[in-house]
Amino acid sequence: MRKHRRLRRLVVDGNVWHWTVRQRVRLDYADCRLTLTFFTDGYRSGTGRRLSLVFAPGPHRIVSHTYFEAGTVMRLPDRSDLNLHEPGSARRLLEAAAPALDLRPADRNVDVDGWPCFDQVVDGLQPSPASASR
Repeated sequence: MRKHRRLRRLVVDGNVWHWTVRQRVRLDYADCRLTLTFFTDGYRSGTGRRLSLVFAPGPHRIVSHTYFEAGTVMRLPDRSDLNLHEPGSARRLLEAAAPALDLRPADRNVDVDGWPCFDQVVDGLQPSPASASR
């Protein structure tokens, strides 16, 4: 059995990030959260930064609870989904969320809504209608 809670390592453009996925489960599904968190190397010593993408359920937005694979977020009605435990998904979401760090350079801890980043990543992955017809 895999350990989903472990801290993983990701290198992007020479920068080392550590990342993890945490799920908060509540009796009321509306209070559940799925959080993808990235830490730079020096975070624990006080010199690095933390970026958290928070996914909450909402209209046409689903976070895994018990009905499908752990770490999955899904957009309805097109059923586009990403599993936050997959390194490729984590990297693309980090690249989509990186501008939030630039907008708040003085903040050591940056929390952002993950859904706009999800939309950017998933819509970028889907082929355009012109290329799909070839």
